[in-house]
Amino acid sequence: MKVAALISGGKDSALALYRVLNQGFEVVRVVTLIPKREDSWMFHYPNAYLTNLFAEAAGLPLVSKVTSGKKSEELEDLKSILTGLDIEGLVYGVIASKYQKRCIEQICKELNLTPIAPLWSEDPREILNSLIDLKFKVIITGVYAYGFDESWLGREINANTVKELIELNRRLGVSIVGEGGEYETLVLDTPFFKKRIKILKYEKIWKGDSGYLKVLKATLAEKT
Repeated sequence: MKVAALISGGKDSALALYRVLNQGFEVVRVVTLIPKREDSWMFHYPNAYLTNLFAEAAGLPLVSKVTSGKKSEELEDLKSILTGLDIEGLVYGVIASKYQKRCIEQICKELNLTPIAPLWSEDPREILNSLIDLKFKVIITGVYAYGFDESWLGREINANTVKELIELNRRLGVSIVGEGGEYETLVLDTPFFKKRIKILKYEKIWKGDSGYLKVLKATLAEKT
């Protein structure tokens, strides 16, 4: 089946793409919407523009569009960017958000596409452990929930990070995978990348109880 994969540059869409590549789907392109505002209902905000490096590293053509980030317009923008693509299905990395799943399924229905959600309802701990076991390199680039502080920005997701996320979940109900928007991530390397993403310059933007790591300059580098 010829499919496109909806990507954000974050861990969930990257793992979903990895799964379908290994299941024999023909991924013909990756698709991203770049929101103008932080409080997007549907799409990943921090460093979304870096999906061009993600696509190049993966060796896949990218189709992208800037969206307002307003709830009423985001879905129409997604439908617009998918219309006319020569694909049969759409891959996306939703884990537990019924709202996001329902919205994407509705668009797929209107465009006669098969929705493919490889991570749907999977145990959050298993998702993070899979990323570690498969040697994905993922850093946290945004934190938006009580319990996080500025020190989380730029941290790599590893066994120690997972332990701390599990503890935050136990104490404060924070989603281990950030499905409720508690935190956002940036993927720097995956098993299917031909090169890795290297951050050359960044700044941390902190706003009292939340913030994000803004990548100012990045490039592709040889894998180590």
